[in-house]
Amino acid sequence: VSFIDCFCDFNNLLLYCVPKVIQVGAEFQVHSRIDVEGMKVRELNDVEFPHSFLVSGKQRTLELQARSQEEMNAWIKAFQSAIDKKEKRSETFKAAIQGPEAETQDFHELGKRAPLWVRDKLVSMCMRCKDPFNVITRRRHHCRACGYVVCGRCSEYKAELQYDKNGPKRVCIECYTFLTGRLLPDERHGKHRGILEKESAELSGQSLMCSFLQLLDKSGKGSMRGWFVIPRDDPLVLYVYAAPQDVKAHTSIPLLGYQVKELPQSDTRHIFQLVQSKQVYTLVAETEELKQRWMKAIAQSARGEEEEDSFDELE
Repeated sequence: VSFIDCFCDFNNLLLYCVPKVIQVGAEFQVHSRIDVEGMKVRELNDVEFPHSFLVSGKQRTLELQARSQEEMNAWIKAFQSAIDKKEKRSETFKAAIQGPEAETQDFHELGKRAPLWVRDKLVSMCMRCKDPFNVITRRRHHCRACGYVVCGRCSEYKAELQYDKNGPKRVCIECYTFLTGRLLPDERHGKHRGILEKESAELSGQSLMCSFLQLLDKSGKGSMRGWFVIPRDDPLVLYVYAAPQDVKAHTSIPLLGYQVKELPQSDTRHIFQLVQSKQVYTLVAETEELKQRWMKAIAQSARGEEEEDSFDELE
């Protein structure tokens, strides 16, 4: 994610400029060029990078972060204004040469524009086969069509991409099938997802509560840091992911019947527990406010109550 430095709009072309390291001559230098035609802009729901948004063009995609919500809204409004003006000019031109009966077609954009790459650190497993990554045996690769982080086995395919004319590019198994129309024997179309096979990003965007928490072992010393989610459409289950963009949960905890206990503040950590009979989960939040929000959300889910207010992820 890059902080916004300078953008220049020249009707048909958008220039993303960054400050020069050595201040000689012009103050900024061009980092990227994106055609306004076909460009899209949208806000991102990113807990680690608040006030971030996406500018997607045919040549490349930029993930940008503003310094405040107001600044982000102003940038999105400016980008959308440039896009709207370009579309209006294009429609006027098409109407002049094609007549009023001309129709616009809505094409699938996979391979036609540069995707947003999922950041490596946000996944701990292949986003296609769900096998875990590790330092020794599994390298991370990015599909040049969809931007997913995938393992070598799931990305050993190449396909032509319309946005990049420099020959076939590495793509994942799903994009290869879509772009080439070739079926592969090891495809698993129509497979039903298990309870753990719910994508973290999908749940986090529609959750009662989600954030990083630490799960302590019985000694209270060792811990596992994970991304915890209570989905809005499945509020009786707490899903635990190793990373925010993982496509499969590490484990899940049915919340119904659990009691939430706040431990005496014997240290500086923000600790609370989930207790049911002999089963105890000890969790640590990053702040006291976050701990209180988690305790309230889990207590309501454990009682089977519905909450009218939203528990969105902490920004």
